[in-house]
Amino acid sequence: MKQIIIYGSRYGSAKRYAEKLAEQTGIEAVAHSNAKNIGSFDRVIYLGAIYAGSILGLKSSAKKMTEKQELIVVSVGLTDTADPSNIGNIRSTIKSQIPAHLYNESRIFHLRGAIDHNQLGFFYRLLMRMIHSKASKTPAEELDATAKAVLETYGKRVDYVDFNKLQTILDIIKE
Repeated sequence: MKQIIIYGSRYGSAKRYAEKLAEQTGIEAVAHSNAKNIGSFDRVIYLGAIYAGSILGLKSSAKKMTEKQELIVVSVGLTDTADPSNIGNIRSTIKSQIPAHLYNESRIFHLRGAIDHNQLGFFYRLLMRMIHSKASKTPAEELDATAKAVLETYGKRVDYVDFNKLQTILDIIKE
């Protein structure tokens, strides 16, 4: 089976996961902006960072795929991957970014990433400040997963990357 790992990463977490997965499988990992001939692979493993409600590069990469290909999607973000409402929101986002024939819930995974507020660009720093300001004024029981993650990490450098979480994806790739 001909496979490729494609990643969409702005600050490095999705890239770190993709490179580790490539190291463990021998499958080439490339940035979504450098991915060529996507339609020639049997399986695409896409690892993408969540930014402003979408998976970076997923939509443009999926447009280059055919109905005969298999897609594994791995979202990488700050939010708690054990929160069912958060997972539901991420899956809705993914569903809106890819054609229906590629969407398969059993092939969607969610990993936690990292953040260093000192490395954020102006737009994302401003976005985080706005979310933090709003979340700070909201009762804890009314906070969604994104607001909780922002409150937990605001102004800090945190790293939730856990390569052990790749095992389920590795098992599928090796099937």
